Amino acid sequence: MITHRPRRNRKSAAIRAMVQETQVINSDLIFPLFLIEGKNINSEVKSMPGIFRFSSDLILKEVEACMNLGINSFALFPNISESLKDKYATESYNHDGLYLKALREIKRYFPESCIMTDVAMDPYSSDGHDGIVKNGEILNDETLEVLGRMAVAQAQAGADIVGPSDMMDGRIGYIRQELDKEQFTNVSIMAYSAKYASAFYGPFRDALDSAPKFGDKKTYQMNPANHREALIEAQLDFEEGADFLMVKPALPYLDVIKALSDNFDLPIAAYNVSGEYAMIKAAAQNGWLDGDKAMFESLTAIKRAGAKIILTYFAKEFAQKSR
Repeated sequence: MITHRPRRNRKSAAIRAMVQETQVINSDLIFPLFLIEGKNINSEVKSMPGIFRFSSDLILKEVEACMNLGINSFALFPNISESLKDKYATESYNHDGLYLKALREIKRYFPESCIMTDVAMDPYSSDGHDGIVKNGEILNDETLEVLGRMAVAQAQAGADIVGPSDMMDGRIGYIRQELDKEQFTNVSIMAYSAKYASAFYGPFRDALDSAPKFGDKKTYQMNPANHREALIEAQLDFEEGADFLMVKPALPYLDVIKALSDNFDLPIAAYNVSGEYAMIKAAAQNGWLDGDKAMFESLTAIKRAGAKIILTYFAKEFAQKSR
């Protein structure tokens, strides 16, 4: 005789919903947005169906549309003209530049929104790397000065959370010091604590035209084979004053998300990156899987692993289809 029958808790939709352990909701999600120069422009990213680059005027309309759906948090990434790029990413702290002007406009019209910024040199660098390059080497400490200046400029423009995505050593502590020195003690830092040198970033680099002009990023982004190293990086970011710890990408690193969740009391974020999004979209367009079901399952898996916050290109679509 069978005493325990777990199937009893799966026998109807009502009971399955009652005992569901993990639930993704709109407030868990941050929607990445791509910003470009010009007016009245929305240009679809070919490798990311349904995702667009927006000019500043249209990005305001996109933020409004998302907020009407219940998505209130956004991560803003700029596509900068090559003519404005240099070795020291000086455009990154130009208060009259595309990025900081757009940030001020979003916070002006939607002060209740939560805007996370990108603190990294690569969108602004003529070398396409996340740090200052000298004789082929990515310089760590010299880069920190640029990142600190960038973070302060973003805080002045209204950033709620700054996201140093470069993986330079000591960046969290340096940025926290610079923000506090300028009286931005309430601006949060989301540390890209475990950012792997991943093959899944390709469509993002297409969207921003920010691929390295030479070499790769393996001297500063993490080896995909490493797990314990993520705990070391997260511990350092925790000690340096991070408010959130992130794992990027998400789906290939669910074990790392769980490890950080198990070992740190800070909220854990995961970035469901462009390649993860593109794979599902491409497979769905070919009729190889159900795109909606794959989206819901993927986001649920990321949250189940321990992520409290998910940066995902599915955010708007999730909100539309989960109503």
